[in-house]
Amino acid sequence: MSADPPAPAVFAQPGSGARFDWGLTGAAELGRVCAALVVVDVLSFTTAVEVAVGRGMRVHPFPWGEQAALYARRVGAVAAVGRRQMTPEHPWSLSPAALRRAPVVDDLVLPSPNGSAISAAASATGVPVVAACLRNARAVGRWLRSQGYGSTDAPVGVVAAGERWPDGSLRPCVEDQLGAASVLDALSGVAGGLSVEAAMALAALASTPDLPAAVRGCVSGRELAEGGFAEDVAVAVQLDVSRVVPVLRQGYFAAA
Repeated sequence: MSADPPAPAVFAQPGSGARFDWGLTGAAELGRVCAALVVVDVLSFTTAVEVAVGRGMRVHPFPWGEQAALYARRVGAVAAVGRRQMTPEHPWSLSPAALRRAPVVDDLVLPSPNGSAISAAASATGVPVVAACLRNARAVGRWLRSQGYGSTDAPVGVVAAGERWPDGSLRPCVEDQLGAASVLDALSGVAGGLSVEAAMALAALASTPDLPAAVRGCVSGRELAEGGFAEDVAVAVQLDVSRVVPVLRQGYFAAA
């Protein structure tokens, strides 16, 4: 049985310095040709990474599942659990608000079905993978430009992680589009320019007069708030309050 034919080169948005796509498949496509990848999962993986790295922790991404605890033991780390599995004895989870209060550990395995799984897969490309959210979008853009990314020879791929429908398919979501657009806004003057896809994401940001209100009012924000985790949304919608740029190298995120 023959393998599926490779995607046409046009899917990688050639000829631009900053590019935009969605999910694991989009990350794989951009990862083939980009010099750096930015993963955006506002609610809540990359926000949790920014909080943890900002407190001095090394964050190991890992796909969602029971194997995370085994992997954590293998690398000498603490494994984060689901929000509802937290206990006073084990306060580390995907909740950014909880991670702001939890004791600092050297190494934290932070599984999630979207941003963490994408980051773990993207690390196999060997290019730098940066975790961005609304809290550090401008800092991420500044760092990428300072490192020389954003030309047609060294393009940046910005990936909105998205959420999942019950059947496992990708659900594009407001918070990740706006988070990715916030990074692209900081990259809008790069030498290689924006791809059409990146420019369209940026147009959504330009037409959003109150970004925090949009994230609080979107499906994902309401889902978390109605589930008792409104504090996580409140942490995630703090705009450009952080200079932390988490970069994934050697299997973990640490400050650039």
